[in-house]
Amino acid sequence: MPRKLREKSGSGIYHVMMRGVNRQNIFEDDRDRFRFIETIKRYKGRCNFNIFSYCLMNNHVHLLMKENEESVSKIIQRMSTSYVYWYNNKYERSGHLFEGRFKSEPVDSLTYFLTVIRYIHQNPVKAGLAKDVLASKWTSANDYFTPNTFIDTEFLLNQLSLDRKQAIHYYTEYMQATNDDQCLDDHIEVKVPDTQVKDQLAALGIPSSSVLQKLDRDKRNAIISELKRINGVSAGQLSRITGISKSVIVRVR
Repeated sequence: MPRKLREKSGSGIYHVMMRGVNRQNIFEDDRDRFRFIETIKRYKGRCNFNIFSYCLMNNHVHLLMKENEESVSKIIQRMSTSYVYWYNNKYERSGHLFEGRFKSEPVDSLTYFLTVIRYIHQNPVKAGLAKDVLASKWTSANDYFTPNTFIDTEFLLNQLSLDRKQAIHYYTEYMQATNDDQCLDDHIEVKVPDTQVKDQLAALGIPSSSVLQKLDRDKRNAIISELKRINGVSAGQLSRITGISKSVIVRVR
């Protein structure tokens, strides 16, 4: 069955989500996150696209961007290839890191543009990782207060008010407003916090998923068996955190 064509945006603006294969983590530490942000900056210069918002979660990334000279598909391919090459080299691994096809949705109205940018910035808050949208470290929320940033802030601020001080005021209120925004997302329910699973991994002497993946089968399965003892943890969640296929995790006793 042929793959469904990506829905084209009339404005050239897209909400993009890049997710780890099998929902595994794509960032093990802050250095990885800094590297991904540097990758966005580098390819923004090379590919001449606009970036209005980003959010880095543990196993997926949200971007609000506008294609210009190159298609969004080509841009994401370039960025992901660069980051995966660096990540695989750092963790001495090989193979895919991101799902084969990123998700996207067109953003063709100012109303939806505002919804998406708030949704992206509030992602860590709704996931319980931050108490306030402006306290989220790995989003572009605070770039809107910074004159010199690679984020294209002027487009949104000029829509809110031509007076920059007033625009910042409107932006701050809007970003912090309680809402039921529904946009493109990962749609995964987790009963046990990922941090609890990672803490257990660390207690078992496994600092990262890449270390676990390189263990021989018996040692790896013994670790997985211990993780499965955590009350409320699911096979899908363990697969996402460890990068080990769900079918393998299900078979482990």
